[in-house]
Amino acid sequence: MTEEERNAHDAEQRKREIHEQEALLYRWKQELSNVSVTLPLPPYTRGKDVIVKLQKKFLSVALKGKDSMMEGELCKEIKVEDSTWTIEDQSVLHIYLEKLNKMQWWENVLTQDPKIDTTKIQPENSQLSDLDGETRGMVEKMMYDQQQRQIGRPTSDEAKKEILAKFQEAHPEMDFSQARTG
Repeated sequence: MTEEERNAHDAEQRKREIHEQEALLYRWKQELSNVSVTLPLPPYTRGKDVIVKLQKKFLSVALKGKDSMMEGELCKEIKVEDSTWTIEDQSVLHIYLEKLNKMQWWENVLTQDPKIDTTKIQPENSQLSDLDGETRGMVEKMMYDQQQRQIGRPTSDEAKKEILAKFQEAHPEMDFSQARTG
């Protein structure tokens, strides 16, 4: 397939994707850490009129006494305790789903809904300060190791092993059988 054919194919796929997403009752967007869903409600809807069920791998939205507006298995697992919903202007339901795996794009919200091509997602630029401590530490280590490789120096793990090996040479009387470098 030539580059021109591939571009035409990608454009056609994107059009199909947009059409399928527009046919859904709700709209959604995502970042690596969360998914936001907006669902239109009848005017003057109050919180007590809405029944939202959030479970690790399940979502259901219904109005009291009516059929579900949105219901099914979630594409991926969520952190239920960090997910929430709210109603804006008594006419729009906003659902915030905190992803369990913050390093994975979702193809859809509910498994029965049309999928998007996650390889085409272009994430917004983010700052290291936006990340939680553990993720930030992991990213900083990866960046440091990449810089070290580019200038021909040992990575952080390789440097730890070298230091341990030198220490072992200097102290042959010590037992290093339980030593770890990671």
